Amino acid sequence: MIDEESPYYKYTPASVLENENFKLYWNRSILTDKTIAFNRPDITFMNKKTKNSSLIDIAVANTHNLATTITDKQNTYQELANEIRAMWKQKAAQVIPIVISSKTKLN
Repeated sequence: MIDEESPYYKYTPASVLENENFKLYWNRSILTDKTIAFNRPDITFMNKKTKNSSLIDIAVANTHNLATTITDKQNTYQELANEIRAMWKQKAAQVIPIVISSKTKLN
């Protein structure tokens, strides 16, 4: 969806990328027919051919609460996924939480 390359330190992401097969929203609110409290996932990706959408939210969590963070992200955006499926006439809309953690050893 990006035709030209630029060095990573000069790259500024666009909030919408689109071609004939895909649409990608980055850090953009999704307007819905009904009011939804959590309507701004980090990434919204739509495959126009298969009619599948993915809501991707990224979190950096402590090691002890990884499972809680994953469950919270899925529950937070499930209502938005249901609304997107109906509103955009998608076959499926899924919530994909990406949770990053690291464990450091203290001396």
